[in-house]
Amino acid sequence: MSWETDVVVIGMGPGGEHVAGRLAEAGLHVTGIEAELVGGECPYWGCVPSKMMIRAGNLLAEARRVPGIAGRVQVAPDWGQVAARIRDEATDDWNDQVAVDRFVAKGGHFVRGRGVLTGPGRVQAAGQRYTARRGVVIATGGRPWAPPVPGLEQVPYWTNREAVAAKEVPSSLLVLGGGAIGLELAQVFARFGTWVTVVEALDRLLPLEELESGELIAGVLGAEGVTLRTGTRAASVRYADETFTLALDGGEELSAERLLVATGRRPDLSGLGLETIGLDPQARALAVDPHMLAAPGLWGIGDVTGHGAFTHVAMYQAEIGVRSILAEPGPEADYRALPRVTFTDPEIGSVGLTEAQALEQGLRVRTGVSQVPSSARGWIHKAGNEGVVKLVEDAERGVLVGATAAGPAGGEVLYGLAVAVQAKVPVESLRHMIYAYPTFHRAVESALADLADD
Repeated sequence: MSWETDVVVIGMGPGGEHVAGRLAEAGLHVTGIEAELVGGECPYWGCVPSKMMIRAGNLLAEARRVPGIAGRVQVAPDWGQVAARIRDEATDDWNDQVAVDRFVAKGGHFVRGRGVLTGPGRVQAAGQRYTARRGVVIATGGRPWAPPVPGLEQVPYWTNREAVAAKEVPSSLLVLGGGAIGLELAQVFARFGTWVTVVEALDRLLPLEELESGELIAGVLGAEGVTLRTGTRAASVRYADETFTLALDGGEELSAERLLVATGRRPDLSGLGLETIGLDPQARALAVDPHMLAAPGLWGIGDVTGHGAFTHVAMYQAEIGVRSILAEPGPEADYRALPRVTFTDPEIGSVGLTEAQALEQGLRVRTGVSQVPSSARGWIHKAGNEGVVKLVEDAERGVLVGATAAGPAGGEVLYGLAVAVQAKVPVESLRHMIYAYPTFHRAVESALADLADD
C-alpha cells in the first residue's frame, strides 16, 4: 500500500525525534520510522545509562576519599543496585512507548521498521510505501566501529550496549580504545572492583584532545589501579574457557573475563537506498550543506553527517533542519565552538581547536595553562582536585579558538569558555571580567594570566 505524507524521518534518535516532533507541531504530516527504540542510542545504551554508572562510581570514589578529608569510612560497592536502576529507568521499553505516544499526540504517524529510500521523496518501510511531498530526513545515527583485528569478529566482545546492560561486574576487563567511551567505562568498572587494562594504539589517551588532558587522566587512572598500554596495537584476539586473550603487536598477551571494544562510532549509510537518488552508500558520511541539505529534498541530521557522534550536535542540527524544511530564516551551521566532554573523574571538557589543530591551520598560537589544584577552590577541594585549564588563542585576532576545562565539574566550567569561542570575545575583555571566588572557573583567570606571559 502507498501513502502520502509531507516529510518522512528515517531514524528517530535524538535528532530525528526532535525534527519529527517540531515539524508535526508546525502542522505538517510527518511519518517517523524507527527500527529500534525511539530516542536512539543516547537514552538507552549511551549518554543516560553511562552517566548513571559514572555517578555511582564517583560516589564510591568520593566516599573512599573521606579518610583524607574528614574521617574514616568503609564503602562496599553494590553493582546490583546500579544495574537495576539502569534497567528500570534507561532501558525500559516503556520509555520507548512514551516517546511514540508523545510523537503521535503531536500529529505524527509512527512506523516500526527500517526505512529505505526507493527514489527521490520515496521510502519503503514495514511493507508500506511512502511518498514525501516536502522531502526525507536521514537521521539513522552511527554504529560502533571495530578495528580489523584478526579473530575479533569470532569472539563475543562487548560494545557499550553490553557494558551498560551488565548485571554483574566482571572480575577483569580489557578495554580496546583509550577515547571517551573506553575511559568512562574503564573507570566505572575499576571503581566497582574490576581489574581493568586499557589498550590504545596511539601514544596517549584521549588522542584527539590536548596533550595535558591525556596526561591528566592517565595519571588518575593509573593511581586508581587501571593498567594502561598506549602506543601499542592489538595483533589478534582469541576466546576460550570463558577468557579473552589479546595479543599485542609487541608480543605481550593480556587476558581477562571480558573484552570491551570502544574504538569509536561511525555512520553506516549502507542499506538506506542512497544509490536510488544518486548518492554513494559507501561514503564515510552523508555530506550536508550548512542547512543540512544532502540533495534536493533530502536532509541529514546527527551522526550520519560526520560532524561528531554527540547528542548535542544532533539536536543542534535538528533545529537547523527544521528551519530549512519550513523555509524559515536562521543562522547556518557553525561548528567553531563544538563542545566535547569526557565524563571521567575528573571531567574533561573542551571546545573548538586544540593547540595542535590550531597550528595545523596555520594560526599564530599562544597558550595559557593553569592547574586546578593551585586555585583556591582546588585547594579547598583537596582529594580529587586534579585538573587543568588550557586556553588556545589566535594571537593575530586576540580571541580564543579553543579551550579545555578539566577537573571537578569540568564540563560545567566549559560553558563560559564555549561562549567566548563562539562569540569571539576579545581575550583582553576576558582578562577584565570579574571571576567569582572561590570557584573552579576562577582557574580561567590564572590561565589568562599565563597567556599574557607567553
